Amino acid sequence: MADELAGCVSRHARTLAPVPGVLPDGEPVPATGELPATALARAGERGFGVYVHIPFCASRCGYCDFNTYTAAELAGGVTRESYADLVLAEIALSKRVLDGVKAPVETVFFGGGTPTLLPAADLGRILHAVDDAFGLAPGAEVTTEANPESVDPAYLRELRAAGFTRVSLGMQSAARHVLAILDRKHTPGRAVEAAREAREAGFEHVNLDLIYSTPGETAADWDASLTAAIGAGVDHVSAYSLIVEDGTRLAGRVRRGELAVPDDDVAADRYLAADAALSAAGLGWYEVSNWAASEAARCRHNLLYWRGGDWWGYGPGAHSHVGGVRWWNARHPSAYAARLAEGASPGHGRELLSAEDEYIEDVLLRIRLAEGLPVSSLRAPGRHAATLAAADGLLDSAALADGRAVLTLRGRLLADAVVRDLLP
Repeated sequence: MADELAGCVSRHARTLAPVPGVLPDGEPVPATGELPATALARAGERGFGVYVHIPFCASRCGYCDFNTYTAAELAGGVTRESYADLVLAEIALSKRVLDGVKAPVETVFFGGGTPTLLPAADLGRILHAVDDAFGLAPGAEVTTEANPESVDPAYLRELRAAGFTRVSLGMQSAARHVLAILDRKHTPGRAVEAAREAREAGFEHVNLDLIYSTPGETAADWDASLTAAIGAGVDHVSAYSLIVEDGTRLAGRVRRGELAVPDDDVAADRYLAADAALSAAGLGWYEVSNWAASEAARCRHNLLYWRGGDWWGYGPGAHSHVGGVRWWNARHPSAYAARLAEGASPGHGRELLSAEDEYIEDVLLRIRLAEGLPVSSLRAPGRHAATLAAADGLLDSAALADGRAVLTLRGRLLADAVVRDLLP
């Protein structure tokens, strides 16, 4: 089966939350950050969330191409101590831009980087500023990413007291040599221990992130990682195939022949093993790369992205989307800080999505969900392609008969190919 599925695994697996190191240009963003009236009129139609980018890392992982910086790379510029105040300034700007928009914040996600390198009190200050500016919806989901070595029980209790409801820990692997290839600094058992500490601190929802098909990883290594994640008692697991991104240290090692290129056949086998193990443990897939123990355990913030909702992204390089307008902030923390100091928007560029853009993105993202998308939302060629995909075992025939395009297990592995067929 792996040969048949070669080249198929999760090219769009990662969510929109991480901030890439290279940003597009787009058209200029007004200094005021002003949005077109048409965008404001549509704001929050599919929900409204907040993403907060924390660009700091203690060290750089060899596979990472996100917009993050170590203290040495910033060389005395923007500091962790001053960062919260910068974000508060952008929150104040966003409040002015969205004045009159009635869309309480349903989800808040702190990503990075390593958000938990900031004091818990600073993360709490940012969260409370969001609440003051827009109001948190009752039962709002508030997530932070964390490296396992960056938290301890006291820190986690402080986060929980500040209003955080969910923590996502970067486990990646239970194999020491795999962590070494990825340049991860925590020991193999630390992520499981941190997950236990999070639950003891009062977090009902805890996620572990895993990466598979790292060069040198064996099937036994991957099985051990899945066993460890399941044994941690978490209610959510994300599993992504390693992608060798241009410009990373990992890419250099692969180019020099020090490491093998991740194999697509192996990645397919790893995905099948993950789905089997997680499903048997009671974690059902709800998005191609995400499994949860219940509907309540699903990451509502990422669902907001996949369902075409709106969000404001704070921080250097952060992307935002409101009412069909997407924009992104200046990439470097110093440039971001300088624009805010001038009272101007930190936006670097933006694009006004056309109806065609929105249609393509809607199909691209929603087909990845277990709920699928209504067949009626597809154009005629796409509906015909859906029928052919069901006949080929890529879409669920029963769901299609009920009017929804839902990926089968084989379809999940070939999700990108299914999207190409649905969008001729």
